[in-house]
Amino acid sequence: MKAHRKLVFVCTGSDCKKSGAKSLCNELKAELGHGSLKGTCQLIKTKCMDRCKSAPLAILDDHFFKKAKATHLLEKIKLSQK
Repeated sequence: MKAHRKLVFVCTGSDCKKSGAKSLCNELKAELGHGSLKGTCQLIKTKCMDRCKSAPLAILDDHFFKKAKATHLLEKIKLSQK
């Protein structure tokens, strides 16, 4: 298996699920699976990260993204590839 450069962690605890973590994961998975981003990142679903007021929560490059949106995360990933 080819090594990925980046790891994207998405909390899938109950509050994050209620706040859209499932759709966030689906959007990220779809975008990271093709085009220029294919093979650049690995999406990792986590258990509760105990930051429920920030739901859905994602982590990229040691940065926490509160109320994470796929578009914002993908933009950060693309910028880091340059």
